[in-house]
Amino acid sequence: MTLDNETRNAKILITGATGQVARPIAEHLAAKHEVWAIGRFRAPGVENELRSKGIRTHHWDMASDTLDGLPDDFTHVLHSAVERGDDQDFETAIEINATATGRLMLHCRRAQAFAYLSSGALYAKQKLDHLYTETDPLSSVAHWLPTYPIVKISCEGVVRAFSAALGLPSIIARLNVAYGPYGHGGVPVLLFRQMLAGKPIAIPHQGQNWASPIHTDDLARQLPQLWNAASSPALVVNWGGDEPVGIQDCLEYIAHITGVKPNFEPSDVTRETCAFDNTRRRALAGECTVHWKDGIRRTVETHFPGAIKTLAALQG
Repeated sequence: MTLDNETRNAKILITGATGQVARPIAEHLAAKHEVWAIGRFRAPGVENELRSKGIRTHHWDMASDTLDGLPDDFTHVLHSAVERGDDQDFETAIEINATATGRLMLHCRRAQAFAYLSSGALYAKQKLDHLYTETDPLSSVAHWLPTYPIVKISCEGVVRAFSAALGLPSIIARLNVAYGPYGHGGVPVLLFRQMLAGKPIAIPHQGQNWASPIHTDDLARQLPQLWNAASSPALVVNWGGDEPVGIQDCLEYIAHITGVKPNFEPSDVTRETCAFDNTRRRALAGECTVHWKDGIRRTVETHFPGAIKTLAALQG
């Protein structure tokens, strides 16, 4: 089954569907398809909110639960959930995430396409304005969340192995800076919270960190095309926005629309991001539709209602 604007009634399984990235995808797809969300649903009311959108739910703690009782006839799967755990407990983080990914692929081995949500955080850092490609070297170092890159690298290995062994068409999507209305909103929102609190924002001593921010509207629109490109062996693709954006430039834009000024502080350690070469993703899923400034404006307004009106007030 090839998914496009006319296709209906695929049976889709999504993990991590209460989160910032997967929730808008689940809600978007539920308009045309049978969508199941599995997870712990710990946030008050979130399970009922998903059900109100027509999404079916199944409780699953990836750290301890099997998938007994869950249907196994899904046509498409998005595995977005991640157990980050303790920042220094690498052994537990790898064990939980790798085992859960293998169990999920085995359970859904009859699917037409399996997508694993990985991260650009696993690339070995090069010069700040380097555009990373899917064949660039990898690294397990991320000072802001030490276990995260090694978990993603481990799970990418699981996806490659199970895709080949099961003949399960799979795609590994390395996500850049995603942002939008749900969850914590993404890195731009997290940094804006620091701005509001007057906290310093660490920046490189020279230059700035770059990113390829992508709005969740584009993620939801592009995922079906990525599923269509899934293969065995698994295909790897960078998943970011079309426009490289400097993090300082992004925060200066937020300052412009809100009137809240950032307190930049040069540092040896920053929350490193990277910009992507999106040639492969464009070939598979087309162009993005949300310009980063429009997306950032809408996202800030969603998470901080009235914040953008501050600018008009300041200008009289």
